[in-house]
Amino acid sequence: MSSDSAQAKPKPMTIKTAREKGLLIEEIPLDQIDPHFLVRDRLVQDEDEMASLKSSIKARGQQIPIEVARLSDNSDRFGLISGWRRFMALRELQEETGNPAFGVIRALVIAPGNAQDAYLAMIEENEIRVNLSFYERARIALRAVHEGVFPDTRKALQGLYASSTRSKRSKIGTFVSLVDRFDGVLQHPTAISEKLGLALARELVRDASFAERVSERLRKAPLRTPHEEARILTQALGSFGFPEEPQPEETRVVEPRPRHATAPARKEVIGSLRLQYRPESAAIKLSGDDVDDAFFEDLMEWIAKRLG
Repeated sequence: MSSDSAQAKPKPMTIKTAREKGLLIEEIPLDQIDPHFLVRDRLVQDEDEMASLKSSIKARGQQIPIEVARLSDNSDRFGLISGWRRFMALRELQEETGNPAFGVIRALVIAPGNAQDAYLAMIEENEIRVNLSFYERARIALRAVHEGVFPDTRKALQGLYASSTRSKRSKIGTFVSLVDRFDGVLQHPTAISEKLGLALARELVRDASFAERVSERLRKAPLRTPHEEARILTQALGSFGFPEEPQPEETRVVEPRPRHATAPARKEVIGSLRLQYRPESAAIKLSGDDVDDAFFEDLMEWIAKRLG
């Protein structure tokens, strides 16, 4: 007998083994999948991206399977681990068209060793997406702690974002305090810039009453845009010169600069920015593609220093 024939031949993989290893793609009805099995880290759904995904699925079908975990042994219920957008796209298509073909999704049924593995699977898939905010990253870390997946925030940050730099993990950790105090109160938390978020976190540490004062301001403006919410938060920090509880002895009256009614109006163009200055009305108008929330915050900080 040759040495080759003496070697044991590998046993063919059974369907059961393939399913246990998460190698078998199955078709599962949408109503057997719990999309809230894990707390999703994406708070905002891009409507254009969702429309494109739905168009692609209608034209070519679902190309990439989602990942689910069986909720219990011998159960026909599953928890969604990754593929939330694909799941939602199919569900919306089913509701819009009534086509039963959209009521079934292709999925890999995996058996994560524990809840940490399940969260890591979701994080790994979502790390390839751009523009995931610090707030969203902090939210998933905090919720993982609340659900007992990790014993504390430090362990959660190390476990979930091990591939990130120490500086990035530190910033995510700083945003955890914002999630802890304002989740459910903020309407546009993903619009909070890194700079504004870090400033808010510092104030939470400095002033124990800060969170409640900010929450009260937000509750007084129930219908607000991302820009308006950022303005409220910035005002709460005093960047506009309107502290929550101004002290008379600290109040400074800024004398207006003398106006020159005869001075001509000016127009300037700097890059994409267009500026118009009218001396007779003491007004400056600024517009352009670079004007956004971050630009607004930087401008307000400069104004505060200029008048300070």
